This record gives sequence, structure tokens and C-alpha cells, in this order.
Amino acid sequence: MTHDTPPLWQTPFGQAKQSFTSANEAVDYLEALYAESLAFLRSAFSRITESGPDGQKYRAFYPEIRITTTRFSTVDSRLSFGHVPEPGTYAITVTRPDLFRNYLVQQIDLLLSNHSVPIEIGPSNTPIPVHFAVVNDSSLSVPQEGSIDFSLRDVFDVPDLRTTNDDIVNGEAKPAPDGTQYLGPFTAQRVDYSLARLAHYTATEPEHFQNFVLFTNYQFYVAEFEAYARKMLADPNSGYTSFVSTGNHVLTDSNGEIPPVGKMPQMPTYHLKRENGDGITLVNIGVGPSNAKTATDHIAVLRPHAWIMVGHCAGLRNSQSLGDFVLAHAYLREDKVLDDDLPVWIPIPALAEIQIALESAVESVANLSGYDVKSVMRTGTVASVDNRNWELREHTGPVKRLSQSRAIALDMESATIAANGYRFRVPYGTLLCISDKPLHGELKLPGMASDFYKTQVARHLLIGIRAMESLRDKPLERLHSRKLRSFDETAFL
Repeated sequence: MTHDTPPLWQTPFGQAKQSFTSANEAVDYLEALYAESLAFLRSAFSRITESGPDGQKYRAFYPEIRITTTRFSTVDSRLSFGHVPEPGTYAITVTRPDLFRNYLVQQIDLLLSNHSVPIEIGPSNTPIPVHFAVVNDSSLSVPQEGSIDFSLRDVFDVPDLRTTNDDIVNGEAKPAPDGTQYLGPFTAQRVDYSLARLAHYTATEPEHFQNFVLFTNYQFYVAEFEAYARKMLADPNSGYTSFVSTGNHVLTDSNGEIPPVGKMPQMPTYHLKRENGDGITLVNIGVGPSNAKTATDHIAVLRPHAWIMVGHCAGLRNSQSLGDFVLAHAYLREDKVLDDDLPVWIPIPALAEIQIALESAVESVANLSGYDVKSVMRTGTVASVDNRNWELREHTGPVKRLSQSRAIALDMESATIAANGYRFRVPYGTLLCISDKPLHGELKLPGMASDFYKTQVARHLLIGIRAMESLRDKPLERLHSRKLRSFDETAFL
């Protein structure tokens, strides 16, 4: 491939485009190209930061996947991914093919099967920013601006926010000047940005994240998750292989010790791992829609198969009791953080597969069935707001809107997580537990909360885990339904 590269730019030598009819071989070549580019940039970076600029500039490119088809292919109409919508050329840049190997093999294999044309793998025209090239090399670190006597951008490519965006998933991306359309939902720069952010916010490396993600808004759930993980590690038939805690500490012995963390990250995260990433990740996002958006913005690039919110909420009906569950089937979005990306007039539908998994898990854990489930669980609209102390303001207006929407519960995260799941095509759901009833004189007070948490947290978390384990057994084509796909959708999930 010929690059529009000024004479001063030095690039890796001999990187060429190749065609493949084997998904595994295609990903092997992606890994080889990417590794060569990283080695080139890291070597130059180490030399330049030690000895100073040498009059040259250094650039390497992300590899890309490209497919060209000249005919409309007949595919299984039930399948929401794995095929392009019409004849043309489609491409996407790729980063960390080692991390995404299973995903890439699966998606490429579907393309080969559905279109019967080879896949092209080669260098793209998108430079790799030097920051992302050295981020996983512990022997290198990017100096702060001003700490060296030259500007990095004079020697290397640096991150460019103009090309790190959500235009594809937001439906705003335009084809390239030559007509090439996008093959996947995220460009390589966008993925690299989020991988770096994930490590920062969660204090665990991206490779530990599992395909099924539970979000909570209380640290109480973490102790229960660790206790469950230890039980699973003690059971040789559980299928779980390790438990990773904040700080990337890996536990394989059910009786092993987890060292204390000197400084907790903003979003403590824990991973109960299973082969092929089919375990469960728990993220304590804390309180508020901003944290919920931040977490899901970045976890989305890992292409999880489902994420579910299992937090606490305010019950809005007098008929509810503390400890009751709320299964969200609609959302009143007053969180505001996603309004620019996903207008509030867009409905966020309930997903049958997730709803059934959650209701079945409630039945199993609570040992109830049929109409009796209504004694501990209500299904209805969940409202999410951006003001934790909304009760202290004039609340006639908010209460009127809550009543008109038929909302049965209120929190600050669930609608954000569901809306971002919709936006990023990640199956989502919400099962909340009522911890207070502010409209009916039952406020969340320290003593009440303590007793409540002790009796309810374990059961609530177990329901979320059981739901995820049932979803794990579903074929991907049933879990990733067409409800989350637009008219002209990318072929990759």
C-alpha cells in the first residue's frame, strides 16, 4: 500500500497487503503487522527520548481489515451481524489484535462464510499515536509536556481527538472519499483511547474483562462477589479459573489472600474469569450518571455480550417494601449525560432475552414462581435523575412526571447504562433493589441501611450472577438481536 508520507517520515519496511480465506490466518497476520509497528515505534521512542531528535520523523500504521463484495448476498435474515448490507468496500482499523483475537476470528469467519470472498489484511493509512504504542511497555513512559526539550508531535504522531469519536455508533460517520464504508463500530484510535482509560479508572488491565458485566452502585456487593468467587474456585466443576481484584492481583486458590490496595481507583473492578472470557466482571461505578456513562463508554469497545445493572433504588409506590426487586422494562431518562449522543425521544426497548433471564433468576433464587414472584418483584419504568438530593428541591414537578411515566423506582445510573447499551449495541438490563421510599416517609438512614444490606445484598448479587450464567449459554445470534441494529449496520458486532 502506498502512503501519503513526507520524505522525512521513517516507517516500518515491507508491510504489505495480503488476502486470506482463513480467519485464523488473517488474525495471525494482523498480530504480526501490529507487533512490527509497535516494535518500530518503541525502538524509535526509546532512542529519541534518550539521545534527542535526529532530524527524522517516525510513523507506523494500524493494520486494517478490508472486504470488497460485488453482489448482494443471501444470508440468514435472523442474523443481525456477520454480513455487509450491500455491495461495496468495507474496512476498519484494528488495535491489540492479541486482545481481541477470539472476537476477530469469529467476526471474520462469518464474513468469509456469508460473502465467499477473501478478506484483505494490510497496513491502513491511520498512524498509531506514540502514546498508545508505548502504553503497555513498562520500560517506557511518555514524558509530560515541558519535561523534555523538544515536542513529541514534531517527531511522532500523537492522539488526535478529531479522529477519536463515536461517529460510527452514533450513525454520523460518512464513507471515505473513495466510498469505503466502516466494517466495525469503533476505529482503532477510539479503542486504544478506551483501553487506556479502563486501566486508569478500574486499576485492572483490559484483558481481564469478561464478556458478561455487572454494574453496581454500592461497594457492599464487592465482598459478596469475592465470596462467591472463592466458592467457585473451590469447586473444580464450576468452570471458573481465577478471580482478579483491583490492582491486577490474580487469585487461583480459594483460600488465597488478596493484598490491600493503597489507593482505590474511581471504579473498583473485579473479574471472575472463565475460558474464552465467558466469566463475569463486576464494576462498582459509584453513584451518578456521569460515572455510569464513563464506564460504559469505555467497556463498550471490548464488545461484551451483556451488561446488567444490579444496584439500589428508591421505591416510588406505597405498595412496595424495602428489599423488593424492580425489573426495568422502560426508562425515564432525566440523567442528561447522553442527550447529545442519544436524544431522549429515542425509545430504549426492553430486551426479551435479558428480561427472561433476570425474571427466571429471581424465581430460582427466591424459590418462587408464577404470580407469587410479584410478592417480591415489580416490573415497570425506572427513572434515572442527575440530582441525588432531588427531594430537597421543589418536587411537585418531578413527582408529577414520575407519576405520568408510571415509574415505580428511581436511581441515578440505570437509564444511562441501558441507553449506552442501546447506543453501543450491547444487550442490557436492570434489576434494582429498593433501599428506601422517600415519597412515603422511609428514608435511607444508617441503621436501617445496615440491616437491609446484610440481608439483601447476597441474594440480589446472586440473582445477577444466575442471570448472566443463563445468558452465557445462549447462542450469540439469539442474544445480539436485531432490536439493537440500525438500517445500515456494521458487519462486526
